[in-house]
Amino acid sequence: MHKDELIQLHALMAQIKKHFEHMGIDDEFSEYKSLAISPLHVHRSKAEHKHAIFVLGNDLALILSKDSLSGIGGTSSRMQELAHRASMRLVKSS
Repeated sequence: MHKDELIQLHALMAQIKKHFEHMGIDDEFSEYKSLAISPLHVHRSKAEHKHAIFVLGNDLALILSKDSLSGIGGTSSRMQELAHRASMRLVKSS
């Protein structure tokens, strides 16, 4: 990946982190926070962003693994539920 693509991925993952923090899950990101790098730090090296992505990805995966619906079957069930909710919103807005 090119550096700009890594920064875009880093930004997306940072948004997911922000969503979890908004939900009150913020104590899980201590290793990522210790890196003191964000997607806005475009001057930092490609390797630093790549490392941050892996650390943040691990933190996010740990949070998701604590979810009771995180197994393969649970993920499928959850996606089905979300698809149903989305379709209901489409029907109501029509």
